[in-house]
Amino acid sequence: MASAGAVNLTPVDFRLGDGMGISSAPFQVFGPSHKVVLLLIVAVPVALSLLVHVLRSNRLERALCWAFALIIGGCWIAWYVVFTQHGWLDRGNALPLDLCSWAAIATIIALIGKHQKSYELAWFWAMAGTVQGIVTPDIPFDFPEFRFIEFSLFHGGIIAAVLFLTLGLKMRPYPASIPRVVGWSLVYMAVAGSADWALKVNYGFLRAKPSHASLYDLMPGWPWYIGVVVILATASVLLCYAPFFVADSIAWLRKRYHLISLP
Repeated sequence: MASAGAVNLTPVDFRLGDGMGISSAPFQVFGPSHKVVLLLIVAVPVALSLLVHVLRSNRLERALCWAFALIIGGCWIAWYVVFTQHGWLDRGNALPLDLCSWAAIATIIALIGKHQKSYELAWFWAMAGTVQGIVTPDIPFDFPEFRFIEFSLFHGGIIAAVLFLTLGLKMRPYPASIPRVVGWSLVYMAVAGSADWALKVNYGFLRAKPSHASLYDLMPGWPWYIGVVVILATASVLLCYAPFFVADSIAWLRKRYHLISLP
């Protein structure tokens, strides 16, 4: 699923209740509605994780995993339905070749099957990629326009689900996860780059920088920024693993100190 705002700048007639129309105000980065979304992305999985730890219910864990999966999948379907109805679907956005789409697939698999390797991809792609997308969204209008709601639920749902899997279900990446995610990321770049070349599109922003404000604005021009992106992506993967490395190091030091202290 490509960006929500790059196709058309006309608000979708999305109504909330009897006679209540949409607000067509332009989206404002870090505006009130954006701040609420960012807050909920963190607060909801933290609260749900605390709940499952208190209740210790496998049924509740399963239900919450399915709820996250259905929200992400439902948003994806709704995006296709609305974009098809409005004639906004084209070869530049119809294919699931942006990284967030791959992150969504990995997240849904991890949620439904508690699949470790899918979780690893979801963790690194969500934390290193989807977070940037939700911080600098490519959407034209603010709440309650459809694209704001769909973008927030889809991208925010990915991040919140991964946090829930980590905090609530105690899933985590390991050192062996790093080469796996790097390898799969290179596979993604090869697939997206091939589609960009063949179809003259711009999945993964491999043919041109995004039109909206982003970190790409600080990078050199094409194709040199691709090398910068690879370096930053590698650094992001290491940064996303850093909390687990620190926790493992502390645990190892405590164990070592305990063994040394034994008579």
